[in-house]
Amino acid sequence: MYKAVITVTLRPSILDPQGKAAQHALATLGFEAIARVRVGKFVEMWINEESADAAYIAATAACEKLLANPVMENFHVEVAKVSDAG
Repeated sequence: MYKAVITVTLRPSILDPQGKAAQHALATLGFEAIARVRVGKFVEMWINEESADAAYIAATAACEKLLANPVMENFHVEVAKVSDAG
């Protein structure tokens, strides 16, 4: 079994109103040193495949078909072998 850790982020050219709101709120709380905030999604996925390559392909396909909007978002997939029990 493999675990895929997926990070989905808005493309740099896309405005991020949620990130802007978080940046403003942080500044209000005294975190003036934080210059920019971008908000994205974090997904963990456990995949029953025979190899890390096959698990990567499955996770990538899931991102392309459902988890990420290819017009607005980028995604990054990392795959690691995990025990079946965990």
